[in-house]
Amino acid sequence: MSKGLEDFIKMNREEFDDLEPSADLWERIEKHLPQQFNKQKKRETKTFSLGFVLRVAAAVIIVMGVSFALYLHNSRKNSVDLAAINPEYAQQQIHYTSLIETKRTELKSIEKSDPQLYKEFNSEISKMDSTYKQLNSELPASPNQEKVLLAMIRNLEIQTQVLNRQLQVIEQFNQIKKEQKNESKDI
Repeated sequence: MSKGLEDFIKMNREEFDDLEPSADLWERIEKHLPQQFNKQKKRETKTFSLGFVLRVAAAVIIVMGVSFALYLHNSRKNSVDLAAINPEYAQQQIHYTSLIETKRTELKSIEKSDPQLYKEFNSEISKMDSTYKQLNSELPASPNQEKVLLAMIRNLEIQTQVLNRQLQVIEQFNQIKKEQKNESKDI
């Protein structure tokens, strides 16, 4: 800038600062802008009130609550009180189920040492378990629930026998390994 212009600005600074733009200046500028800028500005200024947000949240909670209640209602509807069908069978079902869980835990102990054997043994039990689950799902609608329950118990008995046999095979296999190690040490 030239020296004279700088001096003029310094001397008249107060006169420059007291001028304010008119209130409708921005509106006049907006009128000259293309329409796309005006629409974009209007979209950006949309906000949601707290009341609206709370109503939406309440609606979501109500829908989730009703859905959960229906789920619980349907699950109760599909379950059957085994003791009401036959108390003795219900006790047997509980007994065999707990035995199977214990034996499956024992069987799982070989998973790391012999994964192939575990996989074969587990696939057999899984097949029987899927049959049991199918029987269990048919139980509520069955006209002869006692027969279905008896078939379920028979399935659990067979699962228990198979697991016992599998555990015996594993024990024999481990015994043979142990004997072979002892023989190789003696030589």
